[in-house]
Amino acid sequence: MTGQSETGASGAARLEVEGLSLSFGGLKALSTVSFAAEPGSITALIGPNGAGKTSMFNCISGFYHPQQGAVRFDGRDVTRMHPPERAALGFARTFQNIALFRGMTVLDNIKLGRHAHMKTNLLQALAYWGPAQREEMALRAEVEERIIDFLEINHIRNMPVAALSYGLQKRVELARALAMRPRILLLDEPVAGMNREETEDMARFILDVKEEWGTTILMVEHDMGMVMDISDHVVVLNFGQVIASGLPHEVQADPHVTEAYLGSGDPAALMARLRGEGPDTGRNREEVA
Repeated sequence: MTGQSETGASGAARLEVEGLSLSFGGLKALSTVSFAAEPGSITALIGPNGAGKTSMFNCISGFYHPQQGAVRFDGRDVTRMHPPERAALGFARTFQNIALFRGMTVLDNIKLGRHAHMKTNLLQALAYWGPAQREEMALRAEVEERIIDFLEINHIRNMPVAALSYGLQKRVELARALAMRPRILLLDEPVAGMNREETEDMARFILDVKEEWGTTILMVEHDMGMVMDISDHVVVLNFGQVIASGLPHEVQADPHVTEAYLGSGDPAALMARLRGEGPDTGRNREEVA
């Protein structure tokens, strides 16, 4: 899908990560990482705990600034842009730990997602007349008629977030991200902590966002069943480096991926890696986020 869809997306974008390196003092979190998320696709970023996934997400969304390399949005270098600037371009993100305003209603939480695109100035907003009122009513109509119906949360729209189950809170967070009209949607462990039914519902919604909104999706997730079912492309990180990249079934069969998750079974090799010796000397690092 290209152009603007009826749901408000303004066209998928290509995301490129080129030679990204990130260090915290002497701690190397990422080392010359490169990959791309193609327009309108679902790319999964996976790896064992401490592989560098969260650091990568924070670099892409602008919370971290890498020492080397670039993040490109449809060919435009956004590496040094701040998070609000990236949001205005079409970046949206959900978080591993739910980041909603628990005392506010579902509807108000979702509407906050549009803040980066609002054109009303402070005085107009305070007076709440003319352009401010029209913009607010248009936003509410879009949220209610499209996003809330799309994610099947009409029955909780006026409830406070604190009263919702964990699975519904994750769905509300996705709704808030969609209110930003994303061209690139970053999903940080969207089904973590969910039961099987909630996971299946979320997987369906993510696929629908791809198909109906035409949004490029980059997802960090530990549920390998879901990753292999819905992803178009999978990138595997370990010790801050890309060790495999390709179609889900190709990555699943890669022996390097199996070793990263399960180990080689050789105690001597494990001890050498922990000491930073042997062929993996360049991987003597840990993820800090």
